[in-house]
Amino acid sequence: MTATTSSTILLPFHAAQGTDISVLPRIFEDAINIAVMQRRLPADVALSAAAQCHVERPWQFSWLGTPDDSLVEELKHRAPQPEAADALINDIVSVAQAVAYLFDTQTVGIRLRILAEAMCPRFHCDNLSVRLVTTYLGPGSEWLPEDAVNREGLGAPTPDRPEIVLNPDAVQTLQAGDIALIKGSGWEGSEHSALVHRSPSLSPGQKRLLLTIDPA
Repeated sequence: MTATTSSTILLPFHAAQGTDISVLPRIFEDAINIAVMQRRLPADVALSAAAQCHVERPWQFSWLGTPDDSLVEELKHRAPQPEAADALINDIVSVAQAVAYLFDTQTVGIRLRILAEAMCPRFHCDNLSVRLVTTYLGPGSEWLPEDAVNREGLGAPTPDRPEIVLNPDAVQTLQAGDIALIKGSGWEGSEHSALVHRSPSLSPGQKRLLLTIDPA
């Protein structure tokens, strides 16, 4: 995993961000509900990811197990363009192993998707403990600082629900390559403070390659 430098910005109190992998364990801090490792994808990984997206229809890979050689083989077997998949596969396995190590588990749940439209276009919280999110191609996930959220608007939309977004200018966007750990409502102590986020909208013809990993 390769990091990139960036200028310092003012972050909300509940967000941690940096260019080194050491920022990710900050997700264990009570106040933090998103930890982001900023990185620029190596050229070979970016090219490998782009090659996989040369498909006509959306594609999805799901896997549950130990991130070892069996994951490598399954990804090679299922990749849309296996001859160009090695760099992407190596990166995915590296990220999955980091998640397993960080959360002291042998098992992770992995989903790799090629999307042609927003998967979860409405702002929401995940109903789980924690999830890693990274986008290899296309726009990254969007999230809201706490002071821009009206949590009474969360849930299924109904005529009497207020707007979720208090300040549209406050919406934050992850960049392609960024690795983010996001707390859900299943994290003890975050039942009412899980990160509010959504999938980005896509332009006609645009594709997004999204990886999510859940420690199991």
